Amino acid sequence: MLLDESEAATILKHLGPEEVRQLAKSMFDTANASEGQIGQALDQFVSESRNVSALAVGADARIRTVIHDAVGNVRADNILAAVAPQSSAASLEMLRWMDIDAISALLANEHPQVGALILSVLVPDVAARAVETLDEALQAELVLRAAQLTAVPAAAIEDLESVLASANIGGQRVAKRPIGGPGDVAKIMKKMPKQLSERTIRALKKQDKLLAQIIEEEMFIFENLRDLDAKSLGTVLRSVDAAQLAVALKGTDADMADRCLATMSKRASETIRDEMAEMTMVKRTDVDDAQKAIMQIVRQMAASGEIMIAGAGDDYV
Repeated sequence: MLLDESEAATILKHLGPEEVRQLAKSMFDTANASEGQIGQALDQFVSESRNVSALAVGADARIRTVIHDAVGNVRADNILAAVAPQSSAASLEMLRWMDIDAISALLANEHPQVGALILSVLVPDVAARAVETLDEALQAELVLRAAQLTAVPAAAIEDLESVLASANIGGQRVAKRPIGGPGDVAKIMKKMPKQLSERTIRALKKQDKLLAQIIEEEMFIFENLRDLDAKSLGTVLRSVDAAQLAVALKGTDADMADRCLATMSKRASETIRDEMAEMTMVKRTDVDDAQKAIMQIVRQMAASGEIMIAGAGDDYV
């Protein structure tokens, strides 16, 4: 707000869409800030700026120029691909600014593998909205392909048009970045309307039942029990075997354990605490199995309407 308009605009060009949205909101809020708050903010900015090394300013461009001049473009690309921090290519960064309808059209017209790559780099709620308007068969195929992604060659990230050719680089050692997979797809599915997410999961089960199950598990994990109200949480835990609950809570933090046990009777909670205290070393796999079994009960209760799990907006999953 204190900078010249052209200087402020130059700075904003280096930020992502979500950063710009947050900053724009804060700029409006600043209009109501007191002189004391403004002075405190400026003091903090000056203090933190002193800790920024001069070497950090423009370091990426300088390093790349030096390496390219020293060893040539081909060797430099190989070296930098292995050691440089990975970031989204310009083509993918542009997707984050596109209109939902434009993204939907892109997903509908591109090869499904390219569409899956696009889907995986979008913010989950944007991806969910972009998928809504697509053909039902294409929805399922994009979700399946996105869930099966693990990592793609850097060349594929940098150029969507050649993603198929680039993804098949033979034995060449190319730096890869994690992308897609069941976890990312689960985040997208949670942002979809309930009817659409359920329909997509059913379609996915017909093609890959195990993958569909993994996505369902990722959509609501044990830690998300914190999001349930006390009544729903108590309803769930009353259906869980005490020994199984003790193992599941052994692998979480004290706050989570206290929240769960607070929904139970004093006698029941003391019994479980005693069981937890008697346990010494518990295998991580045993904890995971116990937590997954409890989440299976949660999903069954949600499906039958016994409990409600808050999802995006006014929808529930």
